[in-house]
Amino acid sequence: MARVTVKVHPRAKRTGIAGRFGDAWKLDLAAPPVDGKANEECVRWFAELADVARSRVRIVSGATGRLKVVEVVDLDQADLDRRLAELQ
Repeated sequence: MARVTVKVHPRAKRTGIAGRFGDAWKLDLAAPPVDGKANEECVRWFAELADVARSRVRIVSGATGRLKVVEVVDLDQADLDRRLAELQ
C-alpha cells in the first residue's frame, strides 16, 4: 500500500502533476470542486497512474480540502514515488 500527499488545483485545463509543493505533489484537476467531481477525478487519475482499479484508490484525508492524502492499494511506496517522479 502506498500513500501520497497532494495539493489539488481544481478547474485546471487538464489533469496532471504540476510539480512539487513542499512535501506534497501539486495535482491539477480538470474538474470543478463541486459534488465530489474533483475527488472523483483525483481517484481516476491515480488509478490510471498506478494501473489499478478505481476501487483500489481512496482519499484517506482531506476530502473537502485542497490538501489530500491518497492511498493506493496493490502498489508499493517506491513504485508510486518512481511513477510520480517520472512525470515531473
